[in-house]
Amino acid sequence: MTSLPTSAATTLNRMAERQVFDRDALNALLDETLIAHIAAVVDGEPLVIPMAFARDGDAILIHLSTGAGAALRAGREAAPLAISVCAVDALVYATTLYDSSMNYRSAVVHGVPEVVLGEAKNAALELIAAKLMPGRAAEVPENSRRELAGTLVLRIPITTVSMKARSGEPGVSERLDDGAWAGLLPLLQSWGEPATATFVAGGVEVAASVGARVGGTVGARAGGTVDGGAGVAAGGSARGSRVPVLG
Repeated sequence: MTSLPTSAATTLNRMAERQVFDRDALNALLDETLIAHIAAVVDGEPLVIPMAFARDGDAILIHLSTGAGAALRAGREAAPLAISVCAVDALVYATTLYDSSMNYRSAVVHGVPEVVLGEAKNAALELIAAKLMPGRAAEVPENSRRELAGTLVLRIPITTVSMKARSGEPGVSERLDDGAWAGLLPLLQSWGEPATATFVAGGVEVAASVGARVGGTVGARAGGTVDGGAGVAAGGSARGSRVPVLG
């Protein structure tokens, strides 16, 4: 088991038994979660932005507009970022509200962003698109030079991380009520039926990539890198620039 990089600041003191050190567990959480909350300090003020992301080996990729003010400044100044993700697996019903809980997996990653350029930028955008909309890049036009020029891609190496998880059934409450139900209510997420946009011409079928998503688990995909493990910032090659820029 490969251990996660931690520090004194990312080591749990309360409920330390829930801390997770397995990198495969972190990778699985990052690969299935669609949204991360990116936190930075900008001009002395806290800023948190929910954003789509993808994992590239031991790093996280995000993209945003080159004119995106505070987030852009944070990237250019190489300010450290904190990235939070969480997945809720079940509600845990104990025999008291005090002892009730959730089964979850959460992680906070710290790292300093690097701007991704050139072919590595194309590869990074491809990886993000493949996570959110697998197969879609082959169904739509290539990004234009203007679209690529207007998109900033940041790669955040996972420098340190704190991951925490709870699983299993509820504990026995001190005030046990034999007549009260206790147990788990699993949270299941799946895609619904596609809703075709009103401007789409009649007779156009739902895209194959969308059809493949229907009925699948939200965010389900295998993790990995676009260049065999080196990471896009190390010069990974892209299959052209046929990658949707997801605003």
